[in-house]
Amino acid sequence: QVQLVESGGGLVQAGGSLRLSCAASGRTFSNYAMGWFRQNPGKEREFVAGASWTGHNTYYTDSVKGRFTISRDNARNTVYLQMNSLKPEDTAVYYCAAARAYYSGSYYPNDYEYWGQGTQVTVSS
Repeated sequence: QVQLVESGGGLVQAGGSLRLSCAASGRTFSNYAMGWFRQNPGKEREFVAGASWTGHNTYYTDSVKGRFTISRDNARNTVYLQMNSLKPEDTAVYYCAAARAYYSGSYYPNDYEYWGQGTQVTVSS
């Protein structure tokens, strides 16, 4: 089992920044690829960013490229999502998720084995 706890969400004005954190506990964190997803009511969960188990390989959906950065600190069992130049359309509940290493960069929620409880990000215009 891997337990994931997100933090860092909140309300921010358009153009602002937030950094989300996801702390992991349980099985060896570095064995897992990590991803960030987001979801709004009535919509499917959407891939935002992913990182390989080393963090050397990163993946982004097109709408956040150049604005969001995923990183991980395996010594601290934590993955981060730095979000800059936020837009109202970035408003969502953000989830971190863990997948077996061979699913690194997967866009599909079903490939991820463990999920956090989510943190709300609201961007006002």
